[in-house]
Parts: sequence; C-alpha cells; structure tokens
Amino acid sequence: MHPRVLLFTGKGGVGKTTAAAATATLAAGRGLKTLIVSTDTAHSLADALGVEPGEVAPGLHLHQVDTQKTLERHWGELQEYAKGVLVELGLDEITSEEITVLPGAEEVIALLELRDHAREGRWDVIVVDCAPTAETLRLLALPEALDWHVTRLMPLGRRIVKLVSPFVRGLAHVSAPGDEVMSAVERFHRGLMEVRELLTGSHASVRLVLTPESVVLAEARRTLTSLNLYGYRVDGVIANRVFPSEGADEWRAQWVAAQSRLLAEAEQSFAPLPIHVVPYLPGEPIGKDALAELGAAMYAGSDPFAAPTAPPPLRLSADELTLDLPGAERGDVDLARKGEELIVTAGPYRRVLALPAALARRKISGAALRDGVLSVRFVEPHEADSALPFSSGSESEP
Repeated sequence: MHPRVLLFTGKGGVGKTTAAAATATLAAGRGLKTLIVSTDTAHSLADALGVEPGEVAPGLHLHQVDTQKTLERHWGELQEYAKGVLVELGLDEITSEEITVLPGAEEVIALLELRDHAREGRWDVIVVDCAPTAETLRLLALPEALDWHVTRLMPLGRRIVKLVSPFVRGLAHVSAPGDEVMSAVERFHRGLMEVRELLTGSHASVRLVLTPESVVLAEARRTLTSLNLYGYRVDGVIANRVFPSEGADEWRAQWVAAQSRLLAEAEQSFAPLPIHVVPYLPGEPIGKDALAELGAAMYAGSDPFAAPTAPPPLRLSADELTLDLPGAERGDVDLARKGEELIVTAGPYRRVLALPAALARRKISGAALRDGVLSVRFVEPHEADSALPFSSGSESEP
C-alpha cells in the first residue's frame, strides 16, 4: 500500500511549516498513521509542534534528518573517498570530515530518507515540510537533472577512471575513485530517481502556501508553473493569515479590502484548484491541540488526504505530448529539439525531456500554448517540415 504523500512549500515566512504541522496533526487525529518530516534545514517543525522528534502524539511521528549518520550508513564510500583525498592534499582528518558534508546535502538526504519511509509500509500519510520555494524547486529538479548527466557520463566515467588512475596518483598525488565509489554514485543516482517516481506518482501532491500579498501571490503563480514543468501535481492552495471581515475597524477594513481583492485574483489564477483559507489567528498556534484545531478549520469539511484526482501534468500519446503550464504566457515558454530530447523552458526553469521511442523517431509538426497547456504534435519524418513552429526554439539534430 502506498502512503499519501503531501509536500508543503511557499515563500519564506508565509506559514508553510504551520500548515504542514496542522495537516499532519489532523491526519493522526483521524486515526491515520502519520509521519512528518522536513527538507528545510531550519528544522522549525519541532518548534511548531512544541515537542522533540519521535512519537509526538498517538499515531503522529516527527522525524528530523541526521545528515552525518545517513551519509555514513548509505554512501560512506563517497564520503570516505572525499575525506581521503583531502587528507592526501594536506588537510587534517577532522577538517576533512567537516568539509565533506556539503551544502545542500541535508535537503537531499531528507528526500532519500523520505523514499525509505515510504517503502516501510507502516505509514498512511507522510507530510513533508519543504524549504522555501526556490530551494524546493532546485531540489525537486535535481533527480531528473542528475539522471541526464549520470546516464550519459557514468559508463564513460568507469572506463576513464580505470584508464587514468595510475596517472592521477602519479601526477596529482591523490587516489582516483575505485569501483566501490562509482557504485555508490550509481546507488545515489538510483535513489534520487526512486524519489522522483514517488513524488510524481498518483499518491503524491504539492500544496502551495501563501499569504494574500501581491509579491507572495506572484511568486506562488510562478511556482505553480515550475512545479508542473517538472511533473509534480499541485492539488491545493492554502491562503494563510486572512483578516476576518466581521467587526473590522477602519485600519483593518483596509486590509480586508486589499486581501479580498488578492484572494479573488488567486481564485482566478489557481482555478480549478481549491483554496483553503486560514484566518489570521489572535495567537501563534503552538502545540498539538492548537494545530489540530487549525487543521480542522483549514480544510473545512473536505478530505485533505484523498488521492489527487487531477491528471499528471505531463501526458503522452502516440502522436502528441501535452504539458500543463498554468499561468505561463507564450513569451515565457521556449521549445527546442535535440535528437531524442525535447527541451522545454518556462521562465527561469528548464526541463530536458527524454522522448519515448514512439515519439523520438518522429518529427515535430507543430506546438501551441493555449490556456496554460503546451501541446506538441508529432508526425512521421516524411510528413514534417524542417522547422519547429513554436516560439524561438529550433529543432536540431545531433
């Protein structure tokens, strides 16, 4: 049985940790075995729940990543090799050990541990408190980007390492990586691809958390486009810190009017996604009871743990590729073809799609972006024109 996996992200400071903790507390209160983890190095979850990691309530477990132990347990060969090289270059062993825990490793390890937890079969719901938006997008794009490089370079890399190892040792006075290190790289790559398969599967989805502010709303719209570009489903938006309209004085009435306008704009921008409104609370919700109350109010009778019903953002048929890019304009999107790959750019983000065999042998006959949906049509080579008729991208053969 697959657990329901829910990822929460949003601009820093909008309350995504609180929304994630409230959702997890609500799940446990409904009798679902729930795990909540974080890819955010700030580790604010324990503060929000007011507890230490472990079983924090009946059926609710909080997990905090121990980067050092996980690296040693699963990819010790990589770390030992890196430490050995640094020692050979003259650094002491303690300094080498500190340096080999690289920036960004904790977030990646959290994703790999998430895969392990999903495999255990003991959880009904796994809630993930992600880092702020930009870091989350880089992290979720990593598995596919690494796959592109590893599948091309790893076979060549093994041959090159065997060939140049004696020269590396003689000239650079450091050891070249052996088969065990290369195998660790392959395991790391395979693990990240399994993470991607889990998070783009039919039991996983992302929830965007925002506050009704112009800058936050603009970033959330871009985030929705980017998450769809990389193939991640978004199944809801949480609008946090909304002023109640009842009994508002003159000062608050201005905020209510401004927020109402932005919420109406959000409903248009994110339709048909549901928007769950969270009122501005008189105090910070700390602890399980306050979070459970907030979770019940946030979803207002809907089932936040039902499997997502929307189709995956990327869909393929025998002669067409369709990719949902909500909010994207024609000027934001660029398309290019290189051999068996389709390169899609949306704003600052790019995805290299390896085409399946049925489409890879065909030529592109046309592409269009309508109502936030990119459609790319394919025909047999003898039926196609030479140019790719969309934006400034061009088709090129290797």
